[in-house]
Amino acid sequence: MALTTEDIKKIAHLARIEVSDSDATSTLTKLMGILGLIEQMQAVDTTGIEPMSHSQDVVQRLREDEVCKPNLREAFQKIAPTLGNGSHEAAVDQGLYLVPKVIE
Repeated sequence: MALTTEDIKKIAHLARIEVSDSDATSTLTKLMGILGLIEQMQAVDTTGIEPMSHSQDVVQRLREDEVCKPNLREAFQKIAPTLGNGSHEAAVDQGLYLVPKVIE
């Protein structure tokens, strides 16, 4: 793929980036190097090679899923803020906290 400095300037304009002529030239050189590397990588014959998710054969160690903390839901529900309409009832309903409506 052949790019020119005009292509670099057009891409920079689309990205709303100000690029001088010298910056466009150096960017073109770097971009052409990257595209050349991609072409080399695509030229490698990978038939018969199984795709991998990681470059090393790593396995994540898993632990047993055990409950280590008590369920304090009822205690937290009891100390929930009040409804605020003169009632001293906690602002909870069916285990969920009630909050003021903020979107109309």
